[in-house]
Amino acid sequence: MPSMFERTTKKLVKDIGPQELRPVKCLERATKIRQFSLIQRKKARSRFWKLPDDPLDVSLRHILEPGSSVPDAAVKVSADFSDSMVRKQQAAGNVNAGADVGFSGEMTMCRGSSLEYQIVSTPHETWKELQERKLLDPEPAFLKQCREAGVNLYVVTDTVELLNSSMLQDLSSANVSGKFSIARNICFQGEGQGGGLKVREKKLTVPKGSVLAYKRKQLVFHNKGWGIFHITDDVVDDDDDDDDDDDTLLADFKLLEEEVSQKVKAAELSKGMRGVVFSNLLAMLGHREALQDLMDTLELELDKHLEGPGGAILTELRKDSRYPEVGSKSLLLYLLEALIVLSDIQLDLLAQSMEKRILVQQRDLVRSILEPNFNCFQNIPFTLQPELLAPLQGEGLVITYGLLDECGLKMKLNSPRSTWIPEAKEPLSALYGALSVLTQLAEA
Repeated sequence: MPSMFERTTKKLVKDIGPQELRPVKCLERATKIRQFSLIQRKKARSRFWKLPDDPLDVSLRHILEPGSSVPDAAVKVSADFSDSMVRKQQAAGNVNAGADVGFSGEMTMCRGSSLEYQIVSTPHETWKELQERKLLDPEPAFLKQCREAGVNLYVVTDTVELLNSSMLQDLSSANVSGKFSIARNICFQGEGQGGGLKVREKKLTVPKGSVLAYKRKQLVFHNKGWGIFHITDDVVDDDDDDDDDDDTLLADFKLLEEEVSQKVKAAELSKGMRGVVFSNLLAMLGHREALQDLMDTLELELDKHLEGPGGAILTELRKDSRYPEVGSKSLLLYLLEALIVLSDIQLDLLAQSMEKRILVQQRDLVRSILEPNFNCFQNIPFTLQPELLAPLQGEGLVITYGLLDECGLKMKLNSPRSTWIPEAKEPLSALYGALSVLTQLAEA
């Protein structure tokens, strides 16, 4: 299930309507993206998932020579959006896998948001004026790095901006009796025996000016000149992206399994390196920015010193005389990309899984879901295999259900029966890739 912020922006985009409008998925990016902001989109090392948009701290105007005139003002349209939901659910029993999760009672969830926003559009005349300006000479260093790394750059053309500071609220209550053991970030917290009313309230203040959604167009560079594709940007994403999408539709789970296996075999990691990478990645999972920084440093082959766990991983990697060509670098980048695709909640749950040493059991369970449903394009029920659930037990089972639920699957904690959602295939594939590589690292 998406975060409170992402859930709100997705509903807002659906309410506004245009298909080109992209919801912002985290508050940090909402404060970074602005009109004319530059966004990079890297091609993933896997054919089974795509990397998210990554906003840069750079604007289109930062890479162009100053102009003699001021571009036309943006077109602004204001509107309101409100959304509320109340859901009650009866729950009883336990998962039929010997798990220490038994409870009964009623659960109530309330969500609400009320937003005042404006849609900021860029007039055609503004683009005409901007495209008369030349690129800076010499060109900014990051443009050269993006070109050499094969990174596509986009410019934000339109934004949906918050006019006033707003509060998002999420309230859940559970009148529970019995024995339970629940992980962090899932419904209610703690573990114990007994009953009573348990209430959890989450609030998130979104500051004025935050960008909730945006449109972007791809930048193209030629002979020191530049331009943008005015047609729908999805049509012109990476030249071979469309081919990859067609191949992926025809692929089956075995190809994903082979992809992961080949990455692991090519790495030839020593036991010492596996231990260093595993322990330091565990320390980084709560810090998405640190994961991104390590990935950028490895990808661009920067001679950069990183502090903390990322620095420890780099130091260990650089001990290998084959660096930067070494297979361990390729495997680490593959793992980092899979982790970046996952949500913040999943990264937190994955850290708990690493601590509990339940990665193998989780990998096998994910495989049992993906393999028969890989090319299923409709919502269908499926049943989790009891023999795969049984080794997880108690809190490990709840953590695992949380990981699956975050992929978009409709999970029922008090039943092995669940529902396959086609949109879950990409995040579930990334989860399988991450669990598979982490399992290899854990052997140290």
